[in-house]
Amino acid sequence: MVQKIREIYRILMKEYGPQGWWPLSGKPRTVRCEKGKALHAPKHHNGPPINDQDRFEIMVGAILTQNTAWTNVEKAIEPLGKNNLLDYHKLQKAPVHKIAALIRSAGYYNQKAARLRTISEFVKTHGMKSLLKMETEKLRTILLELNGVGPETADSIILYAFEKPSFVIDAYTRRIFSRLGICKKDAPYKDLRQLFMKNIRKDVKVYQEYHALIVKHAKRHDRTKPECTGCKIADKCAKSY
Repeated sequence: MVQKIREIYRILMKEYGPQGWWPLSGKPRTVRCEKGKALHAPKHHNGPPINDQDRFEIMVGAILTQNTAWTNVEKAIEPLGKNNLLDYHKLQKAPVHKIAALIRSAGYYNQKAARLRTISEFVKTHGMKSLLKMETEKLRTILLELNGVGPETADSIILYAFEKPSFVIDAYTRRIFSRLGICKKDAPYKDLRQLFMKNIRKDVKVYQEYHALIVKHAKRHDRTKPECTGCKIADKCAKSY
């Protein structure tokens, strides 16, 4: 099983290459192509957080992406940015009804607006610097105490915003790895997270890339109705679909 989990990572990395998550918005960054020419990254770009604003935007995105597609999240983040609300000081003071109106595209907007206020107050209370220094499991524990923050949201925040090793499990992970015979379709989050964290190197970049590669592959091949043509891991499935 250990070998298979690691092998799948190698295959997906070879097939798709580094994903460089988390998708971020904001001002375009300067990047350089192979010839050294300066270019500008698109408005929505991938990459690690470079400041507290990036870290907070990732936290916002982790809340907004609950039960919706990322394209809807992008549509919600843009008006938040235009209204200067990708800042926890300002978002914490904004009326819930105003936040809700701006994030309608993400669905469950009243509920998510309240959760965004909660995460803003959380960051303001603890301070971003303090959270960055916090031990991983302690940070996870206090995040899970927040209303509307479940394991997947907490682990996404920890892994991408704070760049600490905490593997993210989502529906795509269960779908792919149950088809590979590594877990059951209804495997508990805790058990599946432990399975990955025990069997792959404890490394933030590896955790980030593996999770992003799982999402990439699931969208292309491991859909609800799988598309096996061209799938590089189809021969490893436990049964035919």
